[in-house]
Amino acid sequence: MDDCCRKKERTEEEKKLLTNRLLRIEGQIRGIRGMLENDAYCIDIITQTAAVSAALSSFNQELLDRHIRTCVTEDIKAGNREKTEELLLLLRRLL
Repeated sequence: MDDCCRKKERTEEEKKLLTNRLLRIEGQIRGIRGMLENDAYCIDIITQTAAVSAALSSFNQELLDRHIRTCVTEDIKAGNREKTEELLLLLRRLL
């Protein structure tokens, strides 16, 4: 299947959890932009950008955890290695 057409059905609870995390990150980014516009001290801005990086990392970890527990596990049970190979490529890019 083409990458453009792949989908993952998520529960409403999962969507809400992930969306809320992204909304918090979006708010942090807006706050950083405001700090920059208001000439905030460099270290204060860097501290906030580090917090955003950590929040994005946490988001990715949550998404990866869910991917492994659902998509990859289902693929392995079905005897298909496609998602396993895809996961290995992703991990190589991340590491």
